[in-house]
Amino acid sequence: MTLFDGITARIVETPDLSVNVLERAGDDPAAPAERTVVLIHGNVSSSLFWQETMQDLPSDLRVIAVDLRGFGGTESAPVDATRGVRDFSDDLYATLQTLGIETAHLVGWSMGGGVIMQYALDHPVLSLTLQSPVSPYGFGGTRRDGTRLTDDDAGCGGGGANPDFVQRLIDHDTTDEAPTSPRSVFRSGYVAAGYTTAHEDVWVESMLSTSTATGNYPGDAVQSESWPGFGAGGLGVLNTMAPGHFDVSGIVDLDPKPPILWIHGTADAIVSDASFYDLNHLGKLGVIPGWPGDDVAPPQEMVSQTRDVLGRYAAAGGEVAEVSLEGVGHSPHLERPAEFRHALLEVIGYVGHPHDPAPPTEAIILRSSD
Repeated sequence: MTLFDGITARIVETPDLSVNVLERAGDDPAAPAERTVVLIHGNVSSSLFWQETMQDLPSDLRVIAVDLRGFGGTESAPVDATRGVRDFSDDLYATLQTLGIETAHLVGWSMGGGVIMQYALDHPVLSLTLQSPVSPYGFGGTRRDGTRLTDDDAGCGGGGANPDFVQRLIDHDTTDEAPTSPRSVFRSGYVAAGYTTAHEDVWVESMLSTSTATGNYPGDAVQSESWPGFGAGGLGVLNTMAPGHFDVSGIVDLDPKPPILWIHGTADAIVSDASFYDLNHLGKLGVIPGWPGDDVAPPQEMVSQTRDVLGRYAAAGGEVAEVSLEGVGHSPHLERPAEFRHALLEVIGYVGHPHDPAPPTEAIILRSSD
């Protein structure tokens, strides 16, 4: 595990799982909740991706990054996808309880955004920062209003993973010789064109920490009479976000409502209204043959769904800030770190950052009940 300067790792033993967490040397373990920030990674990644952010946040905050089960240094255990992402959010709760953290500011990236929305449905939080989050209705297989396209979630879940990509995870392939290698997928999917970094080897190392054991990534599938011939199974990571298992749109009814930051890029290849990871969109493009058309299998409008749900959250009295970054891909915290930091500090109510560069004013859309 490649750790940056000032970042430490340790295993936290919870009642059910050994969980790896990253911390900053010198952070005060007795910091109050309002000064505690917990970072949750996304799919096919780990807490290693948060290290630049951890280094960059003010020293008087307590900052923790947690590896979800089957990722990074956390124990691999089967994921019951019929519970949505609750296995992950329950693990997070057990970890924070073991650390004596009753509540905190939660930051979730991609699938991690779904994890922290589920967490907020079950436990009090101080704020939610959703970076390029999975739609509140899951990944794939729904219309704009969240209704499911088929009862078996055809085209969703574990069967949608590219088998060559999975094999390259198993083989710990660090090359860029194929478009399905983790390094190539990082470059084409995780970030927008033009992103450069000296830490790409660490990001690939993080991706390769993904467990492909039974019950982890990607998960199982079932046969379906609907195109493209498979539906979501009940085990494994990708099935946790199938719409029959996952729906966190109930955050609209939270009381009290924590403030929410939604930060995302306009060039996101993974979470968008035309996602290159949505099989219905690939069918529409002709990449997958036999697509039955928009009436039967429309691409999922992921960003629009998130905007709709957060709009209802705001109309119901919640505070929502949307930061849309032009030309940015799936990883604003890597691609535009100053703007990510500024927006995060704003939503957690941090005072004492006069030198933080403000993001362009046109990138911020505020919604509230006012």
